[in-house]
Amino acid sequence: MSEPRAGAPVGRGLPRAFDVAIAALGLLLASPLLLLAAIAIKLDSPGPVIYRQRRGGLGGREFELWKLRTMTDGAPLGGVWDPLTADDPRVTRVGAWLRRYSLDELPNLVNVLRGEMAIVGPRPTIPEQVAEYTPRQRRRLDVKPGLTGWAQVNGRASIPWEQRIEYDIWYVENRSPALDLRIIARTFWLLVSGQGLYEA
Repeated sequence: MSEPRAGAPVGRGLPRAFDVAIAALGLLLASPLLLLAAIAIKLDSPGPVIYRQRRGGLGGREFELWKLRTMTDGAPLGGVWDPLTADDPRVTRVGAWLRRYSLDELPNLVNVLRGEMAIVGPRPTIPEQVAEYTPRQRRRLDVKPGLTGWAQVNGRASIPWEQRIEYDIWYVENRSPALDLRIIARTFWLLVSGQGLYEA
């Protein structure tokens, strides 16, 4: 990975039409799985099926991220400052399985359809974390957040937070359709292998 250039322009990624097509197709194909997951979540623990949380998006503008609930209802939130682990007591039995294959993030496809996210981009973080970004770290807000990104396919939760941001900055400044397709391909491998997938 080359050293990110300060003030470098934002690269061009895959077109919005691609994101919409993939998100719509993904939701259609995943609808039976989402139904089964919803039933399993309700049977496993009390609480809502969908977990909603405010996240920082393009330019730092907040939006409501949708995920399948994987923790006990009302559990203290995990995050970059309090990361979840495979044996975290806050995670339900069904939630652990959903996180193992990142199925909890399937409702993010709704955020893509609404234009708040892209298929590829830095993962969105909570507003409290965005508020602590340095001017350099705010470079990751120059593009829409994504379902998957360069940091996710290069270690994800297994690498330090600061390094994840550096990967995100590098992505922003080297973004291209070819890189996006490469990230998508590597994401499929991670979903199959389940490597480094624990993240709030």
